[in-house]
Amino acid sequence: MQYSIGVEYGLHCLVYLIDIPPDSTIGIKELSYFQGVSETYLSKIFGKLSKAGIVRSVPGVKGGYRLAKSPDEISFWDVVEAVEGPQPIFHCKNIKDNSLLYRDKEETDCSSRSSSCTINLVMLQAEETMRDYLRGKTLSWLNDELDRVLPNQSRTETRSYFAKSFT
Repeated sequence: MQYSIGVEYGLHCLVYLIDIPPDSTIGIKELSYFQGVSETYLSKIFGKLSKAGIVRSVPGVKGGYRLAKSPDEISFWDVVEAVEGPQPIFHCKNIKDNSLLYRDKEETDCSSRSSSCTINLVMLQAEETMRDYLRGKTLSWLNDELDRVLPNQSRTETRSYFAKSFT
C-alpha cells in the first residue's frame, strides 16, 4: 500500500491555510512556489480537496483557497480520501473459489463483512483500524505537532512568507 505524494502535499499546504486571517486566501501560485511543485499539479490536488469540502475556492485577482471548516474538523483520513478516493486497499479476488471444495458452490462473496473468507475479514479490519487512527489526527493536531518539532525560526519564516499575501 502506498499513498501518492499528493496526500503529503495536501497536508502541508492545508497547514499553511490554518494561520491566514479570516476572509483571506492563499493562491496556488504561492503554495506551489513554496512547495517547489507545479501549479498544475497542486491545482489538481486542491480541486479534489475543494470537491470534498475541505477547502473553499475564492475566484478573482485576490482569490485563492482557504479552509472550508475548522482545522479541528479536518482529519488526515479526510485528506487521504479526498486525494486518493474511497477505494479499499485490499481487493479480495475470491481465490478460495478456485479450490477443490468451493468450485461448484454458488454462495461465495468476499465483498461483505459476513463473508466466510478469513483473509478478507482480517484485511477489512486492518483497513478500518488504520482509517480510525487517521481520523484521530487533525490539521490542528498537525499544526501543534509541527510547532513542537520544528525549529521556531522555520515556522516563523513559513508564516511570514504566506503573510506577505495579505499585506
